[in-house]
Amino acid sequence: MDLLWAIIDLLLLPSLVVILGLITAIVFEAFRRRCNNHTLNEANQFFEDPNSLKQVQFPSIYDPAEKYISLIIPAFNEEHRLPAYLDEIMNYFQKRVAKEQTFSYEVLIVDDGSSDGTNKVAFEFIRKYSIDKVRVILLGRNHGKGEAIRKGMLHSRGELLLMLDADGATKITDLEKLEHQIRLVAEKELHLGDAVAHDSSSRISDVPVAAFGSRAHLEENALATRKWYRNFLMKGFHIVVLLTAGPGIRDTQCGFKMFTRAAARNLFTNVRLKRWCFDVEIVHLCKRLGIPMLEISVNWSEIPGSKVTIRSIIHMVWELGLMSVGYRTGMWNIHI
Repeated sequence: MDLLWAIIDLLLLPSLVVILGLITAIVFEAFRRRCNNHTLNEANQFFEDPNSLKQVQFPSIYDPAEKYISLIIPAFNEEHRLPAYLDEIMNYFQKRVAKEQTFSYEVLIVDDGSSDGTNKVAFEFIRKYSIDKVRVILLGRNHGKGEAIRKGMLHSRGELLLMLDADGATKITDLEKLEHQIRLVAEKELHLGDAVAHDSSSRISDVPVAAFGSRAHLEENALATRKWYRNFLMKGFHIVVLLTAGPGIRDTQCGFKMFTRAAARNLFTNVRLKRWCFDVEIVHLCKRLGIPMLEISVNWSEIPGSKVTIRSIIHMVWELGLMSVGYRTGMWNIHI
């Protein structure tokens, strides 16, 4: 049955993009009214502190940075995979704090309407490390990975903002690769040279730069181990992405991406796609906004429990068609 569905998807992929684009054009006005409200309008929302029972008001991406780095982790029914990865993250950050006096961080877990104990796991880490270090946003119902990350980005305090998946497929230490490359680009932009002190990173946050973790270097091995119809399906998706967003980033779907605060502010106040293809929209927005994009190889491991299904693949096609029509017709405006 999986093979049959894969073949059907491959045959229908191009026509679905066209059909869905036409449908989108017809129903777009109603959709636009619902999804265009992306400005920050949550001044009365608060983080919950389970230790003091006090409420901490949401910060805004428009506020000055208060931390060096923010990690945004979207979590949907991750009760079992999240604890081990959070332990790895917190241990890494504790070591960096011990080595670097100016280093500061926060971890934002965005519970995307989980029905298991994901929020209980997250609140346990707040109790252990404090609400200054770990924070939880409860979305109430499932909105999609893209929307969960958008919410986290808009309420982060970091100069650098890193989104990463809750499954721990990428080692947290790989953030240093992205961090290093962003700093090189930003320092060059600011004409700071090689003798920049670490505390000057607050200026780096003002330079829009995006770094994309990539698994493209692992593609040859992946092709050899996957079933043939999955490879066909992936190649078909890559072709549609290329037609939609254009060249530039080979692996748009790796869930390990870092942005300076300025880049995150410009991108995540404009992102409209709420689920799987928001990554492709980010690439498109970077091109439209002139934000430099870096693609950096990271270590990656296959983790059991993938949530990608035939249904999600079909939804990806819908989102790509929606994005193509929205931007090509000018119905989706970009705000700076």
